[in-house]
Amino acid sequence: MEADAVDAITEQWAAQRPELDTLAMAVFGRVYRVARAMGDRMEAEYLRYGIGRGEFDVLGTLRRAGEPYTLSPRELSATLMLTTGGMTGRLDKLERAGLLVRAPDPHDRRGLRVTLTERGIAVVDEALVAGLAVQRAALAALDPGEAEALAALLRRLLAASL
Repeated sequence: MEADAVDAITEQWAAQRPELDTLAMAVFGRVYRVARAMGDRMEAEYLRYGIGRGEFDVLGTLRRAGEPYTLSPRELSATLMLTTGGMTGRLDKLERAGLLVRAPDPHDRRGLRVTLTERGIAVVDEALVAGLAVQRAALAALDPGEAEALAALLRRLLAASL
Protein backbone atom coordinates (compact mmCIF):
# COMPACT_ATOMS: atom_id res chain seq x y z
CA MET A 1 0.00 0.00 0.00
CA GLU A 2 1.28 3.45 -0.92
CA ALA A 3 2.25 5.93 1.76
CA ASP A 4 0.10 9.04 2.07
CA ALA A 5 0.47 12.53 3.50
CA VAL A 6 -0.50 11.31 6.97
CA ASP A 7 2.33 8.75 6.85
CA ALA A 8 4.75 11.55 6.05
CA ILE A 9 3.52 13.58 9.03
CA THR A 10 3.74 10.69 11.49
CA GLU A 11 7.18 9.73 10.17
CA GLN A 12 8.38 13.29 10.75
CA TRP A 13 7.07 13.21 14.30
CA ALA A 14 8.69 9.81 14.85
CA ALA A 15 12.02 11.28 13.78
CA GLN A 16 11.65 14.26 16.11
CA ARG A 17 9.86 12.56 19.02
CA PRO A 18 10.49 8.80 18.70
CA GLU A 19 9.10 8.14 22.19
CA LEU A 20 5.58 9.18 21.13
CA ASP A 21 2.96 6.78 19.78
CA THR A 22 1.37 8.58 16.81
CA LEU A 23 -1.22 5.93 15.89
CA ALA A 24 -4.06 8.16 17.12
CA MET A 25 -2.72 10.99 14.95
CA ALA A 26 -2.66 8.65 11.96
CA VAL A 27 -6.24 7.49 12.53
CA PHE A 28 -7.77 10.90 13.19
CA GLY A 29 -5.69 12.63 10.56
CA ARG A 30 -7.14 10.27 7.99
CA VAL A 31 -10.69 10.53 9.39
CA TYR A 32 -10.42 14.32 9.17
CA ARG A 33 -9.03 14.26 5.63
CA VAL A 34 -11.66 11.79 4.40
CA ALA A 35 -14.45 13.84 6.02
CA ARG A 36 -13.14 17.05 4.49
CA ALA A 37 -12.72 15.55 1.02
CA MET A 38 -16.18 13.96 1.10
CA GLY A 39 -17.70 17.15 2.46
CA ASP A 40 -16.27 19.06 -0.49
CA ARG A 41 -17.58 16.44 -2.93
CA MET A 42 -21.02 16.46 -1.34
CA GLU A 43 -21.13 20.27 -1.42
CA ALA A 44 -20.31 20.23 -5.13
CA GLU A 45 -22.99 17.62 -5.78
CA TYR A 46 -25.68 19.48 -3.83
CA LEU A 47 -24.85 22.73 -5.64
CA ARG A 48 -26.14 21.06 -8.80
CA TYR A 49 -29.57 21.22 -7.09
CA GLY A 50 -29.19 24.83 -5.95
CA ILE A 51 -28.51 23.98 -2.31
CA GLY A 52 -25.52 23.59 -0.04
CA ARG A 53 -24.85 20.96 2.61
CA GLY A 54 -26.53 23.07 5.29
CA GLU A 55 -29.66 23.47 3.23
CA PHE A 56 -29.64 19.77 2.37
CA ASP A 57 -29.51 19.01 6.10
CA VAL A 58 -32.66 21.09 6.71
CA LEU A 59 -34.53 19.58 3.76
CA GLY A 60 -33.36 16.08 4.66
CA THR A 61 -34.46 16.47 8.27
CA LEU A 62 -37.93 17.50 7.16
CA ARG A 63 -38.08 14.65 4.61
CA ARG A 64 -36.95 12.07 7.20
CA ALA A 65 -39.68 13.27 9.56
CA GLY A 66 -42.22 11.66 7.24
CA GLU A 67 -45.54 13.03 6.07
CA PRO A 68 -46.58 15.79 6.33
CA TYR A 69 -42.83 16.72 6.31
CA THR A 70 -43.38 19.37 8.97
CA LEU A 71 -41.36 20.38 12.04
CA SER A 72 -41.02 23.49 14.16
CA PRO A 73 -37.93 25.67 13.78
CA ARG A 74 -37.01 24.66 17.34
CA GLU A 75 -37.18 20.95 16.43
CA LEU A 76 -35.04 21.59 13.36
CA SER A 77 -32.49 23.58 15.38
CA ALA A 78 -32.22 20.84 18.00
CA THR A 79 -31.83 18.08 15.42
CA LEU A 80 -29.20 19.98 13.43
CA MET A 81 -27.48 21.49 16.49
CA LEU A 82 -27.89 25.01 15.11
CA THR A 83 -28.68 28.27 16.83
CA THR A 84 -32.08 29.73 16.09
CA GLY A 85 -30.33 32.56 14.23
CA GLY A 86 -28.45 30.12 12.01
CA MET A 87 -31.66 28.20 11.38
CA THR A 88 -33.55 31.37 10.45
CA GLY A 89 -31.02 32.18 7.74
CA ARG A 90 -31.29 28.74 6.22
CA LEU A 91 -35.07 28.77 6.38
CA ASP A 92 -35.20 32.21 4.74
CA LYS A 93 -33.05 31.00 1.84
CA LEU A 94 -35.01 27.78 1.37
CA GLU A 95 -38.34 29.58 1.56
CA ARG A 96 -37.23 32.13 -1.07
CA ALA A 97 -36.27 29.18 -3.29
CA GLY A 98 -39.75 27.69 -2.90
CA LEU A 99 -38.45 24.54 -1.20
CA LEU A 100 -40.34 25.00 2.06
CA VAL A 101 -43.01 27.18 3.64
CA ARG A 102 -43.42 28.55 7.14
CA ALA A 103 -46.89 28.87 8.60
CA PRO A 104 -48.37 29.59 12.02
CA ASP A 105 -48.65 26.55 14.29
CA PRO A 106 -52.39 25.82 14.64
CA HIS A 107 -51.78 24.52 18.18
CA ASP A 108 -49.52 27.32 19.43
CA ARG A 109 -50.25 30.95 18.53
CA ARG A 110 -46.61 31.89 19.10
CA GLY A 111 -45.14 28.98 17.13
CA LEU A 112 -44.36 28.24 13.51
CA ARG A 113 -44.35 25.06 11.46
CA VAL A 114 -41.93 24.48 8.59
CA THR A 115 -43.15 22.23 5.78
CA LEU A 116 -41.49 20.95 2.62
CA THR A 117 -43.13 21.97 -0.63
CA GLU A 118 -43.58 19.50 -3.47
CA ARG A 119 -40.56 21.10 -5.13
CA GLY A 120 -38.61 20.74 -1.87
CA ILE A 121 -39.43 17.04 -1.72
CA ALA A 122 -38.30 16.58 -5.32
CA VAL A 123 -35.03 18.49 -4.78
CA VAL A 124 -34.08 16.69 -1.58
CA ASP A 125 -34.96 13.29 -3.06
CA GLU A 126 -32.82 13.93 -6.15
CA ALA A 127 -29.95 15.38 -4.14
CA LEU A 128 -30.08 12.42 -1.75
CA VAL A 129 -29.75 9.90 -4.58
CA ALA A 130 -26.91 11.89 -6.17
CA GLY A 131 -25.10 12.28 -2.84
CA LEU A 132 -25.36 8.58 -2.07
CA ALA A 133 -23.85 7.83 -5.49
CA VAL A 134 -20.86 10.04 -4.62
CA GLN A 135 -20.45 8.27 -1.29
CA ARG A 136 -20.78 4.80 -2.84
CA ALA A 137 -18.16 5.71 -5.44
CA ALA A 138 -15.74 6.63 -2.65
CA LEU A 139 -16.48 3.40 -0.79
CA ALA A 140 -15.75 1.39 -3.94
CA ALA A 141 -12.11 1.38 -2.75
CA LEU A 142 -13.27 -1.12 -0.11
CA ASP A 143 -15.00 -4.44 -0.54
CA PRO A 144 -18.48 -4.66 1.07
CA GLY A 145 -17.17 -6.49 4.14
CA GLU A 146 -14.52 -3.84 4.71
CA ALA A 147 -17.10 -1.07 4.36
CA GLU A 148 -19.36 -2.79 6.92
CA ALA A 149 -16.41 -3.28 9.28
CA LEU A 150 -15.38 0.36 8.89
CA ALA A 151 -18.93 1.53 9.63
CA ALA A 152 -19.04 -0.65 12.76
CA LEU A 153 -15.64 0.56 13.99
CA LEU A 154 -16.53 4.21 13.39
CA ARG A 155 -19.87 3.69 15.20
CA ARG A 156 -17.99 2.31 18.20
CA LEU A 157 -15.43 5.12 18.11
CA LEU A 158 -18.15 7.76 17.84
CA ALA A 159 -20.09 6.28 20.77
CA ALA A 160 -16.94 6.32 22.89
CA SER A 161 -16.25 9.95 21.94
CA LEU A 162 -19.62 11.34 22.98
